[in-house]
Amino acid sequence: MKYFISIAALAAALFVAGCSSKSTPSPDTKATAQGDYYTCPMHPTVISDHPGVCPICGMALVRKSAVAGMSATELKSLESVSLSPTQQVLANVSTAIARRTALQKSIDVSGTVAVPETRQATVTARFSGRIERLLVNVTGERITKGQPLLELYSPDLVTAQQEYLLALEHLRSARSSADSGMARTQEELLRASRERLVIHYGLTDQQVRRLEEKRTVRSTMVFESPITGTVLTRPVVEGQYVNQGTVLYEISDLSRAWVYLDVYEQDLRWLRLGMPVAVASISDPGTEEEGTVTFIEPTVDQNTRTVRARAEFHARDAELLPGMFVRARLIAHLEPTLTVPSSAVLWTGDRSVVWVEIRPGVFEPRDVVPGAQAGSDIQILRGLNDGDRVAATGGFLIDSESQLQAPLLAAQEGRAESSAAAATTVSDTEDVTIVVRDGYSPSTIHAHAGKVLRLHFFRDEDADCSREVVFRDFGIRKELPAYQTTTIVLRPEHAGTFRFSCGMDMIEGSLVVLDKGERP
Repeated sequence: MKYFISIAALAAALFVAGCSSKSTPSPDTKATAQGDYYTCPMHPTVISDHPGVCPICGMALVRKSAVAGMSATELKSLESVSLSPTQQVLANVSTAIARRTALQKSIDVSGTVAVPETRQATVTARFSGRIERLLVNVTGERITKGQPLLELYSPDLVTAQQEYLLALEHLRSARSSADSGMARTQEELLRASRERLVIHYGLTDQQVRRLEEKRTVRSTMVFESPITGTVLTRPVVEGQYVNQGTVLYEISDLSRAWVYLDVYEQDLRWLRLGMPVAVASISDPGTEEEGTVTFIEPTVDQNTRTVRARAEFHARDAELLPGMFVRARLIAHLEPTLTVPSSAVLWTGDRSVVWVEIRPGVFEPRDVVPGAQAGSDIQILRGLNDGDRVAATGGFLIDSESQLQAPLLAAQEGRAESSAAAATTVSDTEDVTIVVRDGYSPSTIHAHAGKVLRLHFFRDEDADCSREVVFRDFGIRKELPAYQTTTIVLRPEHAGTFRFSCGMDMIEGSLVVLDKGERP
């Protein structure tokens, strides 16, 4: 009896265990039953139906959920990607609405401060003579209009005054003799003598009247400043003999400043007369001066490929000095246009793609033509409609998910290989995306010898130092357009460390080539 009870209990235990194994599969079995899979975050082409490590980089494989919500035929016809709410949270996918807005674009340029040409004056010697005294003898001194500058002695000046007094005496004698003809002649001579004193020697009407009243001949002439400003040059010294036309002083009014800006060709479409400009000097980068563009040169410099534009500013004390180097910001106001966040646009070299949410959780790619970028927004010229909801962040991960779902859809349609062959698939091509912004990110790239390496350089800046990338060991020199992705394909045959840099050797990175099967 006891033997029979023991046999019955053992059979019941085996039955319960068998039912339990059928109703609660192992984690791997459950994942496979639901169509889930495992992949490498760094190499999406590596796909497996069980946990493990990536044979390329050695990272642990991550479990991914299968495509849900739509059939394989529907997704393929729409070329769409379906993401569950959990996947959207993990991929940091956020959306934004494409709307028409008026953008304000900033253009950063460099410039040089110059002396305003319309606010300069040159004081020259009206006649030959000797400098008796310099009343302003320091370069950089600020002077006012009418301030005495120097005294110049000249025998010719003395002779001209004596001739004027003599003509004045002859006129009075002619008038007293009642000889009208002689009086008219003397009046003409006196007028000519007076004009010589005023025009040639620079005497004022007040000085001429004083000469007539006191009958005292001046041996020196005082030169006065024609404007209020700053003495820039004083090429003469006291006691020096000068000729007619010799430069005595160069004076400039520095209360206003001209700034010559170097604008690159790609920014000329935004350059307009009257547009606002903000400049900051290196000496005081926290303070900006505001001005406007008043002139644009009609030619392009063949060496720098820039166009010079002139802007005018009110210059405060020691803020904008002639010859100073400044950083300027041109502000262009654009007409209302369709815009999306700049992070929504994926640059793939010859294409620009935006992922549009056509249904909740379902995204499809749209080819767009981007325009100007202003701050965090970018102009869309073609490809989107007002009101479209786009993926503002996580677009790269959606694109990666679309590449992962492609083989799964093929498997659902019966075009997949056997499960044993597809357990771990390793591509002969390695893809790496490098962001160029004040350097290379990542700056160190790992690859394997004998495999094709595709490097996608996305240049997220417009600095001169990163215009191109050079792989000297492979004889590659490639130009990197700003805010675009440029792909370089190479196939290293031997292991080693190879350097790549910009054309100016200001930023650099390293390509570490490993032997086949070697882990970084």
